[in-house]
Amino acid sequence: MKLVPLLLLTTAVCGVATAQSRQAAMIDSMVRRAHRLGVFNGNLLVADRHKVLYKTAIGAADVTGNVPLTVQHRFHIGSIAKEFNAVGIMMLKAQGKLSLGDKVSRYVPGLPSWADSITIQHLLQYTSGLPDINWKTAKSDADILQDLKDLPQLMFRPGSNYAYNNANVFLQRRIIEKVTGMPFNMFVEKQQLQPCGMTASLIDPTEKDSLVAIAFSDDRKPDALFYPISGWTAVTLDDFYKWSQSIDGFRLLSPEDTRTILYPAGPNKQAGLGGGEMKGDRIVRHMHDGSSLHFNALLVSDPPKGRTIILMTNNKQGNLYELNAAIQAILDGKPWQQPKKPAELLFKGMLDTLNAQQCLALYQQLKKQHTDQYNFDSEAPLNNIGYYYLGHDRTDDAIAIFEYNTRLFPSSGNVFDSLGEAYYKKGDKQKALANYKRSLALDPGNTNAKNLVAEMEK
Repeated sequence: MKLVPLLLLTTAVCGVATAQSRQAAMIDSMVRRAHRLGVFNGNLLVADRHKVLYKTAIGAADVTGNVPLTVQHRFHIGSIAKEFNAVGIMMLKAQGKLSLGDKVSRYVPGLPSWADSITIQHLLQYTSGLPDINWKTAKSDADILQDLKDLPQLMFRPGSNYAYNNANVFLQRRIIEKVTGMPFNMFVEKQQLQPCGMTASLIDPTEKDSLVAIAFSDDRKPDALFYPISGWTAVTLDDFYKWSQSIDGFRLLSPEDTRTILYPAGPNKQAGLGGGEMKGDRIVRHMHDGSSLHFNALLVSDPPKGRTIILMTNNKQGNLYELNAAIQAILDGKPWQQPKKPAELLFKGMLDTLNAQQCLALYQQLKKQHTDQYNFDSEAPLNNIGYYYLGHDRTDDAIAIFEYNTRLFPSSGNVFDSLGEAYYKKGDKQKALANYKRSLALDPGNTNAKNLVAEMEK
């Protein structure tokens, strides 16, 4: 009699293992086809039920194509590397060495009087009013500091608006140096990488370092590894996973301090950890993407499922969210779509001369001609085109594109969220509210729509 429960348990465990093996095979097939289609060159890790079930490196480590990627290669991860300074600030806050209400002028001397009005909290939330770095002239940290000393005024009063840029990151790193008395890179290595067991990561790697992926464009031009701002951590898949686990498991920060840098200042904005959600003292979602020239990375963590997906590429195709969606669907046993080349690439250089109706007519024509290699099956192409128009202050064209997309994908909460955003930007609060409500009905987990509906209904 006592053997029956053990037999059932053994059968269940074998069933899970078989299912995970099947899922890994499907993910492998999907990723390899994506590589053959030219839409993924990079490294991928998939963990589910607290177990790494798939890890691979596929493609070339540099523009020559002669060096294959390995899982030991380090990648720049763009804005995700800003997590190290945000976490660093909160670590020092927890140690009582600084307060988020402290003024920048206390830690970075020689700045104009505006530094008396910016707090560390403003830097973390990108609400400081600082303009972005002058990338054309800045060649070093010293250049950036001098530009800030020469800055006569801010773009807006601190706390009154939002501007996501690297000037905020630069000052966070200088504050950490002032408080700790050590270079920022050393702080990251000793206080973060080593405690998390991230032994393979490199900060500010150069072409002389081994096993560093070099990014390149589709027309075979390599990116330089030089960055005017110092302090960028390049990671391997395993180290990136360790970092994600450290955040989810509160190994460096308390839940309270994690919440401070997980939630942004408002909808459609970035926080120090990108974005996510907590229930009580547990992280239930953490998502962050980053780009730097042709490097692109995406971290998606779902702790309740024990699930983490990490994608890193050195040949940016703008489709990491699409790859993630396919992987998530495979893990959940749902239908999934094979990632292809983004259809919006076919419109490159043309959108400035096309209005929305001309664009939609061309979309239909190209869909008939290129459906095998380019993705016309998802909402992403038109959504990205709509955001191109929105970003160029062509709001009516954006609305027309988004409206059409809602007819193509009436079950997608995301497309109604995009349409709501366009109407919100136009100032039509009634239609914005209607579309955000529709988005929320289709996707109850859309915290952005939830916050905006609450705001507009006030």
